[in-house]
Amino acid sequence: MAQPAWQDPEPLALDTAPVPEYGSGSLADLLPTLAAGLEVPGFSAPISELTPADRNCVFLIDGLGWEQIKAHPDEAPFLHSLLPTSRGGTGRPLTAGFPSTTATSLASVGTGLPPGEHGLPGYTARNPRTGELMNQLRWKPWTEPKAWQPYPTVFQLADAAGVHTAQVSAPMFEQTPLTKIALSGGSFLGRLSGEDRMDVAAQRLAAGDRSLVYTYYSEVDGKGHRFGTDSDAWRGQLMYVDGLARRLAEQLPPRSALYITADHGMIDIPFDEQSRIDFDEDWELSAGVALLGGEGRARHVYAVPGAQADVLAVWREVLGEQFWIASRDEAIAAGWFGPTIDERVYGRIGDVVAAAHDDVIITASVNEPHESAMAGVHGSLTPVEQLVPLLEVRS
Repeated sequence: MAQPAWQDPEPLALDTAPVPEYGSGSLADLLPTLAAGLEVPGFSAPISELTPADRNCVFLIDGLGWEQIKAHPDEAPFLHSLLPTSRGGTGRPLTAGFPSTTATSLASVGTGLPPGEHGLPGYTARNPRTGELMNQLRWKPWTEPKAWQPYPTVFQLADAAGVHTAQVSAPMFEQTPLTKIALSGGSFLGRLSGEDRMDVAAQRLAAGDRSLVYTYYSEVDGKGHRFGTDSDAWRGQLMYVDGLARRLAEQLPPRSALYITADHGMIDIPFDEQSRIDFDEDWELSAGVALLGGEGRARHVYAVPGAQADVLAVWREVLGEQFWIASRDEAIAAGWFGPTIDERVYGRIGDVVAAAHDDVIITASVNEPHESAMAGVHGSLTPVEQLVPLLEVRS
């Protein structure tokens, strides 16, 4: 039944938001499944579709979601040909987790834990101890890494169990706090070129009877942010990384499984006032807000004391048709951050959490000029951002 024209539209119901498949088909479940197949103590195999292999390599392509591969068979013929192999031959994707952003996803990959436990619940989040916004990708302001994320990584546990473990990435990532708390364990081998990373990853895979190797490429995401996924620059990166994936697959030693995945997808947002809502210029949205965290499509909103209910009501009234707007407790109860929330993580989540449903973002032109100028973005629960491949090649 159609609503009368005079009646205010209803905000999006929270139960219509897709919830990541924590515990059965999310990024956090990948390394625990591989570790279980390698007989590392303490692990089970939550992704039941995968068959164990003695040598396992994960190639994570930053920003290359499931929908992007499906939409570009000409630019990515090798990756596209592998779509039927995804998730153990079911032809299905994984979910990234919420928010679908690099810091959160890489922490989920490396620790095998959802965001509510590892404690990196977004691009930026409030540190309850200091009251400051913490950028969890750039690790600013400085925060003691092990206090922020105290759990061991799957790599560390595998290495301790005698599995030959290595990460092959750009040299600049070796000493970053995010690498230390999410991706450390075994050997780190820094290589500048993508081709060198593929070659070294294959060598490290062959170096052990039981191996767990991780390698990473970032520039698909970089070009997408700057130019959008409908740009020649982005398509050129897709063609390049398709060749890298083929290069690695052709070098697999015996008894190996290569898994090609991503940390999130990406969506292009038009540069107009309807699609880009500027928090720094909107008195309604900023009223009662002490800090704006997260990113354009997945916002943590921290209210001044006593204003939480009013901020929630205003954000629902202004944005509720375009965003899923939840209180902290509603977002937790809905399972957005995983089945459980560590006590230390609770206050890092916004008093209000806004996840984009439509093709729209909340920018902050004054406080986030660089992020506000991005053409391609991500972070929310929609399929184009959430769904990531788990393409498989075996030898």
